[in-house]
Amino acid sequence: MYEFFSQISNLFTQPLVNIGLSTKSIPILSAFILGIVGALAPCQFTGNLGAITIYGNQSVQKTIAWKKVLFFISGKIVVFSVLGFLVWLLGSEIKVSFITYFPWIRRIVGPMFILIGFFMLGLIKFHKTFTFGSIPEKFQQKGSLGAFLMGVSFTLGFCPTMFTLFFVTLMPMASAVSYGAILPIIFAIGTSLPLIIAIILIWYLELGGSLIRRNGRKLGVVVQKIAGGFMLILGIFDTITYWGF
Repeated sequence: MYEFFSQISNLFTQPLVNIGLSTKSIPILSAFILGIVGALAPCQFTGNLGAITIYGNQSVQKTIAWKKVLFFISGKIVVFSVLGFLVWLLGSEIKVSFITYFPWIRRIVGPMFILIGFFMLGLIKFHKTFTFGSIPEKFQQKGSLGAFLMGVSFTLGFCPTMFTLFFVTLMPMASAVSYGAILPIIFAIGTSLPLIIAIILIWYLELGGSLIRRNGRKLGVVVQKIAGGFMLILGIFDTITYWGF
């Protein structure tokens, strides 16, 4: 199944890869385009869909989740900036160790989506006591910190495509210019573009909370259930893909 997702990703990303490589003379633009390619990579694609579902659902039911989206993107920026700094500090040796750990980190995303899906569907309940199941509640209800941690966890899910884009393509380019430290930040924003576009569309169409206010609480429950079902399906497919079932 991973090969299937890779083929779909390559179909859409190859033209963007060519544009990114052809704009190396403008590193900032190239970093942004490579980030967009990263957003469509198999390991990041499902993460972006999950973030769009969670924060899109919150935006429709309550108000536009600008703050949480910004903290989510901040989590991505921190991860890519730290990785860029480590590569600059330690060199190519750090890449080898990352290859070992990133696939295992990526496997966490699918089960986490399943838990969030169960929570949104109301199939499991959470209390104030600390339990394993409180993780999705924190991501959804604990505000900015939860959004930041979700951004961090999604970003750490590297795959061969992201590894190549960031370590092999972006970092050599960043090392060659005096302002290279900002390129991982630009790259992170590029990987967040699908989420940014989705939230802007909800805001532009004035769907932020208005749908629920006009049509009552029952519609809010329906929206929540649909989003939860989508998260559950997404989590199952993601788990099958990255756990090799």
